[in-house]
Amino acid sequence: MSDKSHNEPAYFSVWDIHAYYGESYIVQGVSFNVHEGEILALLGRNGAGKTSTLRALARLASPELTHGEIWLDHQPLHGMQAFEAAQAGIGLVPEDRRIIQGLTVEENLQLAQIAPPVGWSLERIYELFPRLRERRRQEGTTLSGGEQQMLAIARALARDIKVLLLDEPYEGLAPVIVDEIEKTLDVIKEQGITTILVEQNALRALELADRAVILDTGNVVFDGTAREVLDNDALRHEYLAI
Repeated sequence: MSDKSHNEPAYFSVWDIHAYYGESYIVQGVSFNVHEGEILALLGRNGAGKTSTLRALARLASPELTHGEIWLDHQPLHGMQAFEAAQAGIGLVPEDRRIIQGLTVEENLQLAQIAPPVGWSLERIYELFPRLRERRRQEGTTLSGGEQQMLAIARALARDIKVLLLDEPYEGLAPVIVDEIEKTLDVIKEQGITTILVEQNALRALELADRAVILDTGNVVFDGTAREVLDNDALRHEYLAI
């Protein structure tokens, strides 16, 4: 790596990234490492910089990454554009899911597989999401909220991803549907895919995750195990309001 003061990167390594929306300084030197197949909960109050950090990791144009390094499996992502990071193995599921209007469930999945690298086959995806198999001929935007979230995750898996970035996957979903999503994420973990989860339902995220990073005004204020956060009432109250 270019800066010899920090160690060889982990499987997914974020080192001192800074990002701006225009002149607004949003991500202020965030660093953390994630192991292969690990689930990391990226938490914090509203406005802490969680979604902005996810977008910077996915190499979206906004916010603008102005400093820092992002490494995936010894490959540098920080100089890449979003499509290059996707080809390198980053899969982002945004909060609004972005199901393509006018396309069926299966067409949404097939569209994700047009360009290499192709990930899971449709059959494998339908094994994980039997409800999507049942609705494969239905227009994606007419699905329920939970089914749309499943489709958004499935569409990411249709690419050959190494890291799954999830922004508020539980929002607006009934607890029973959240249970289904979490079972799916456990299966994805078993396949060796790393997941970084931004979620306002911090308790649910912590119960699922292996580790947690807490942000406050664009800075990391905690980096450790999820269990440490669950066991620390003062930390949860100060930074998560729970």
